[in-house]
Parts: sequence; structure tokens; C-alpha cells
Amino acid sequence: MLFREPETAALEALLFVAKDPLTPELLGEILELDLAMIKELLYELRTRYAVDSCGLTLLEINGGFKLGTKPKVARYIEILYKQPAQALSNAALEVLSIIAYKQPVTRGEVDFIRGVQSDRALATLVEKGLVKDVGRKDGPGRPILYATTEQFLLHFGLRSLEDMPDLEAGSFSDDEVASAQE
Repeated sequence: MLFREPETAALEALLFVAKDPLTPELLGEILELDLAMIKELLYELRTRYAVDSCGLTLLEINGGFKLGTKPKVARYIEILYKQPAQALSNAALEVLSIIAYKQPVTRGEVDFIRGVQSDRALATLVEKGLVKDVGRKDGPGRPILYATTEQFLLHFGLRSLEDMPDLEAGSFSDDEVASAQE
């Protein structure tokens, strides 16, 4: 299609201002374009942002899209906001990994797997928006069930939970471990 700069600009603007990821269907509705055209424009944006000289990237999260910054420029953003990213403690990473792979899961189930109480680590993860209350389990006391959030996917650069490393593989790469601690 010739002359699609206005559509690309509008799509880019929507992805920039969106608080939550936008689905291709919603983008098509807003921009009054068919789904095939939206997918083509998204592909073009992804290609545009793939170059090393660009600090932005097109993020795909649970079938939706939004613009974000590349991890390699994070330190500059931290300087701007004067709040360096706080690494998660080992306990918080343990709790988060259990929740990610076993979700939905109760705090008691997490405690059982870890062998220690997880109250503080779980509270930190909820505060950071990486996990959330997704309901209550049927049974005595009706304990709260926890699961990961879209913020979890965004934080770890995952499109969906299916992108998580396979536990059966037995180990994580050094890059995966380093990324989890950032």
C-alpha cells in the first residue's frame, strides 16, 4: 500500500501512549484498518526498531503490543528518574519462579515447596506488580491464589508464559539468570 505513513504514525502513537498492550483487533478498530494491514504495519515497526541504533522496541505481550525501551538503555532511564532498578532478592526470585511455573498457587503451597515462609517476598512481588491475587481456592480457609501479571511478562521480556524456559531442560543460561536479577 502506498502512502501509509499516516497509518504508521497513528499506530506508533497509540502504542506509545497505551498503558496496557493493545491487540491487533483493537488497533484495527481504532485506525479503521483490516487485521492484515495492522499486522503488516506492526511488522514494519518491529523491523524499524530492530536496528541497534534505536532505543525503542515493539513489545508483544499476551497477544497485545506496546512500545517499550530496549534493556541496553535502561541505565540512562534510571539516571533520568534517579531510581535505579532494584534487583529482586534470592527469596523473591524463588517465590516468583514457583508462582510462574505452578500458578495459580497459594502462599501455603509456595511455603511448602520452599520449606520456609514466603510472606515478605510475596508482599514485595505484589507491591512491584509482578504477581497478583487471582481469586480464592476452594477448601478450608479459602486461601488466596496468586499468579503472575503482564508486568511480570514485560519485566522479563516474555511474550507469554509459554516463552518461559522449560523446567525439564534442567538449567538456565547465564543470560537468563542475569536478566532475572536485573
